[in-house]
Amino acid sequence: MARNLEGVPFPHLLDAGRAEQVAQRVKAAIDHINAAGKFGGLEFYFLEELSALDRQVLAEKRLISPQHAELAPGRAAAIRRDEGVSIMVNEEDHIRLQCLFPGLAIGGAWRLASEIDDWLEQRLPYAYCPRRGYLTACPTNVGTGLRVSVMMHLPALVMSGEARKLFSAITKVGLVVRGLYGEGTEAAGNIFQISNQVSLGVSEEEIIEKIRGVATQIVEQERSARQGLLRQARAKIEDRICRAYGVLSQARIISSEEAIRLWSDVKMGIDLGVLNGADSRPVNEVLVISGPGYIQRLAGRRLDATERDIRRALLIRERMRVYKSP
Repeated sequence: MARNLEGVPFPHLLDAGRAEQVAQRVKAAIDHINAAGKFGGLEFYFLEELSALDRQVLAEKRLISPQHAELAPGRAAAIRRDEGVSIMVNEEDHIRLQCLFPGLAIGGAWRLASEIDDWLEQRLPYAYCPRRGYLTACPTNVGTGLRVSVMMHLPALVMSGEARKLFSAITKVGLVVRGLYGEGTEAAGNIFQISNQVSLGVSEEEIIEKIRGVATQIVEQERSARQGLLRQARAKIEDRICRAYGVLSQARIISSEEAIRLWSDVKMGIDLGVLNGADSRPVNEVLVISGPGYIQRLAGRRLDATERDIRRALLIRERMRVYKSP
């Protein structure tokens, strides 16, 4: 959810002093929420007080954007302890409120975001136009200011060549497809982010229902594509999955790009039952632990590329132990 303060220029027009004032006003609103014991507690951070490595880790976890991780006056973030809620301050807008839920729980994420938004608005008058809705720095967010996104793992649609046709159809109904880290990024690991493109002239409920409906259809198409690949070339698909598992479970040196690419095949193998292991959390953790920031933060120091690749391989091997190939 994108929100801006009434009577205050958008962040790209703020000088350092006014940007700091915005951050302090948002912090006071967060303090009010915490004092009321709401939402599990939100930790407030001024980004200039965090190391470059800590900011990089937050970006890798998608709690802040890569652009927000770059230092600028007044930038801050409020993050819930379980990382299910994050609020960027002075990114593209004064406030960017994000709620992350697993699965297709769009309604739950919306309800939580709306409730937090209501609490913030008690202390922070928003820039709002009765005709146009919430005013934002980017015209595509004007209106509800709501961006609903679903992160989807679609390896079979990519392998079958159906993904491009599907994504072309999606754009015709007012949705947009982005990569793993959002706007301007590639779909690493066959992970795609499906989002609404505009928020003006439609209600929050309409946006949510459209995303839910399209996502449900994509899930069914992905499942159908996976079964089709197994019927047509089971040996090749199983070989691809098991080769990926073999590298991830045995490699001593591995780059982040290779790790995420192989992760996609292993994840599909677990979902299809080709690899034994009911718990998908260890393999899902590979997406986070593969990031260079996370590895260096764990080591407590800066590492060169080779050191990162060695430590990454070790961390991944530990998580692959719970799975077995047939």
